[in-house]
Parts: sequence; structure tokens; C-alpha cells
Amino acid sequence: MSEIRGTFDARARRFGIVAASFNEVVVSKLVEGALACLRAHGIDDGDIDVAWVPGAFEIPVAAARMARSGRYDAVLCLGAVIRGETPHFDFVASECARGVQQVMLDTEVPLAFGVLTTETMAQAFDRAGGKHGNKGWDAAMAAMQMASVMDRLPPKD
Repeated sequence: MSEIRGTFDARARRFGIVAASFNEVVVSKLVEGALACLRAHGIDDGDIDVAWVPGAFEIPVAAARMARSGRYDAVLCLGAVIRGETPHFDFVASECARGVQQVMLDTEVPLAFGVLTTETMAQAFDRAGGKHGNKGWDAAMAAMQMASVMDRLPPKD
């Protein structure tokens, strides 16, 4: 039996981050968490690019451009979709998740899904450095691990 596990060493890697400007007061904390994590694991700022897009709905297209560029070992997708009074939340959250998943499957570049989907702003803050940790940090950990796993898997045909 062969077992493949990823590592959490970011040295000699490049990461892209796509961050949604909508709810930037929350998303900026996710970006800070992701950057802190990558730096703590050995990456230089010159090996990280952050692209800000208008909202979570636009994350997949920017992530696709980054993934297809061949420059990045993984791309982190960070945003915050907070439920309002209309079903808009359901459409944006669902299509963002679907789009990110589709990009990952199409490109075989790991995309870490760090898009919060919460009922309230308080819940979002709890997950952006509050009592539930920082999901930006968690997304960076997943990105590092997946980049490492992909290096160890057999090459694509």
C-alpha cells in the first residue's frame, strides 16, 4: 500500500488569492489570515498574488484565469456571503461554490474554498479571526496540503 499525504511547507511555491470586495470588512480578515499562514510556512510575499474581485459570484472566473496561467501551485478563494432578506444569498453562494469546483476539476489546480456562507455578520466575524478561528488560515493550509498531494500523484495523461 502506498499512502500519499501532503505537507504544509510553502517554500518554493506560488499561491494566488482571489478575494471578494463585497463584505470587505470580513474578507480582508480572511486575506490577512491566509497571508499570515503562508508566511508562517515559509513563503515570501513575492510568491503570492492577491486579486480583488467585486463579489463572490466573480471569484470563479478570476480563479480560472489564475489556475490556467500555470504560475500557481494553488489558488485560494476567499469571500463572505451573508444571508439577507432575499434568496440572492442562495444563488450567489451556490454558484460561487459550483464555479470554484468546476475550475478545479477543469484545470487540476487545487482551489481552496474559503468563502464564508453565514446567516449574520457576527457569524462571519467569528470565522474571520473570531471565536471559530480564521477560515482564511484554514484555506491556506488546505492549499498547501493539496499542492503537495498533487506533486506526489501520478502525472496527468
